[in-house]
Amino acid sequence: MATNPSYGRRDFLKDSVFSTVKAAQEFVKEADGPREKPVSVQVRLDWLRPPGAVEEALFLERCTKCSDCVTACPPQAIAVHPTDGTPVLYADQSPCLLCEDFPCVRACGTEALVPVEHGHQVRMGMAVISQRLCTAGQGCHACVSRCPTDALAMDFESLRLLVATEACVGCGMCEMVCKTVNDHVAIRVVPARHLTEND
Repeated sequence: MATNPSYGRRDFLKDSVFSTVKAAQEFVKEADGPREKPVSVQVRLDWLRPPGAVEEALFLERCTKCSDCVTACPPQAIAVHPTDGTPVLYADQSPCLLCEDFPCVRACGTEALVPVEHGHQVRMGMAVISQRLCTAGQGCHACVSRCPTDALAMDFESLRLLVATEACVGCGMCEMVCKTVNDHVAIRVVPARHLTEND
């Protein structure tokens, strides 16, 4: 390849400096330019408090966010809330198994969780059924057989699933089972704090 005889060392150095300056300018422009906004993580509002939780305002006063109840939970159903560090459960992911001796309650040293004698006394929330989405009329009764407190029953006359509100403790087992076996989740647990807000 023929070289330009008039292109000398001085031209080469000038072009090199120009290229370096241009690259630096591009770098600065990239660094100072508009940055992509971080993807915001949607914080869920459907979390449940662990069994034995006192009324929400008092719970927030007493809970020290020590995570002792999280560590004590045998099925590891209790998680740490992503923004405030308090203990929560997500019904569709890890429902409460209503352990016989409630190790989470025993682990709480501040009475944010208070003792309950039996699983039937727990009040974490209330199961609510969307009859429009429920496939019980088509033969699905998976949630009924898995409910630990027998709070769910099939009304064969109307072919609808019913919730016995006095028996439902809001453990979330039904919601997780429904999510596992159906395309659309037809049963959701309304957290206890939302029930008291609506009273």
